[in-house]
Amino acid sequence: MTARDAALPSSPSADTGDRPQTPPRSATGAETSGQNRPSNPLGWRFTAPLLLGSTLNPINSSMIATALVGIGADFRSSPGATAGLISVLYLCSAVAQPTMGKLSVLFGPRRVFLCGVAVLLLAGVVGVLAPNLGVLLVSRALIGVGTSACYPTAIALVRRRADESGIGVPGRVLGNFSIAAQVTAVVGLPLGGVLAGSFGWRALFAVNIPLSLLAFTFTLLGVAKDAPVRTQGLRSLLTMLDLPGIALFAGAIVSLLVFLSALTTPAWWLAVLAVVLAGVLLLRERHARSPLIDVRMLGRNRPLQRTYLRSILAALATYASMYGASQWMEQSMGLNAATVGLILIPLSLLSIVVARVVSARAWIRWPLILAGVALALSAGVMLLVNHGSGVALLIGMTLLLGLTNGFSSFANQAALYLQTTAAEIAVASGLLRTSMYLGAIGSSSLIGIAFGPSATDAGFHTLAWILVAIGASMVLLTAFDRSVPAVAAEH
Repeated sequence: MTARDAALPSSPSADTGDRPQTPPRSATGAETSGQNRPSNPLGWRFTAPLLLGSTLNPINSSMIATALVGIGADFRSSPGATAGLISVLYLCSAVAQPTMGKLSVLFGPRRVFLCGVAVLLLAGVVGVLAPNLGVLLVSRALIGVGTSACYPTAIALVRRRADESGIGVPGRVLGNFSIAAQVTAVVGLPLGGVLAGSFGWRALFAVNIPLSLLAFTFTLLGVAKDAPVRTQGLRSLLTMLDLPGIALFAGAIVSLLVFLSALTTPAWWLAVLAVVLAGVLLLRERHARSPLIDVRMLGRNRPLQRTYLRSILAALATYASMYGASQWMEQSMGLNAATVGLILIPLSLLSIVVARVVSARAWIRWPLILAGVALALSAGVMLLVNHGSGVALLIGMTLLLGLTNGFSSFANQAALYLQTTAAEIAVASGLLRTSMYLGAIGSSSLIGIAFGPSATDAGFHTLAWILVAIGASMVLLTAFDRSVPAVAAEH
């Protein structure tokens, strides 16, 4: 047995992305036949706990915004200090998503999923009992790590079940993951407000306790066990884990994210550090026996590279538009937060509807093109509005942005599904989430550059021109990419 085989679950889908020619085996290693194969292998009993787990990261990301003032008052902390509760989750998540994907390849996706949910349970308890801001930051870091285990492992479990059942690309299920993330990101703010207003900010941490218990219990009941793990001792296990690769990846990503978060006053040494660490990472991973990131595969897989780039651009544009428009509507138009929230509701609703239609038909190519077109059109409306514009025009602007979000979320996820093998999909899915964090964090600096000290009409129009360029890039990136299929071959 080679070092690469030293700690792999004994499952066919962990070794190759090809559909097995012999009768497929279950996660426990038993052959599945038409007699014992479930009539609906991707039914709600299987997918519901995976969907719940995958939503725990976005809902925790958005809920905390409503509690920062209360936390600052209780711990006598400055706004800058409490803002660390937001950034620490993003940073930990960006590093942990592909890392958890790697662990799922070694130990099995179900095991890693359950361990992540258990970490979230611990994080909820720590947050409820936190005596100071430092402990609360530890809780948020644990939330980031625990919830990051859920999405890449959930996609890997779906891929394994689909391959075993001969389903092909499960477009509707992948669409459900996209929709669930959008719904929980939207629900997070009002839910956080209700919980914090009714029970205090500790309720935002306490809610993770029942949610994690639900996800854990239903995963045990509805998701088949992983195959036994074969190991050859601690030394081989440490080799397979690629701890130096994880450390280099963490250093490079954290340096880059911190640099991107403050481009108005850039710390160039962080950019240099990120480039140096990334270079060392690439050199090391090329020769590692069990790399965290298979850079040789990624270097050859140009379609996957373009999927990551499209994901970064889509997240950058979406977050810059939403948060930039929100800030402009409050500061320049004088609208209160509640009114701004109501104006943005159609954006979320349309995103969900579009994602459902696209995923049901497994469309990929045209949604990616139309996402860029809709973004450019939304930016065109931004160029027409000013502080005296009517609400109807603002809603039209946000509806076009909703089209961008709905078209791109499923299509990029489905493209990645087609562009990776079963053995690669967990790490690749984690990197997809990391790419989204890069865009999300970069959007705050983009808004700062466009607006300057205040959100004026001129700054809003500057942001619009930037979004036009991003939209055009998204269109060209797909239109000239012949590797992107019109639809998934099977769904």
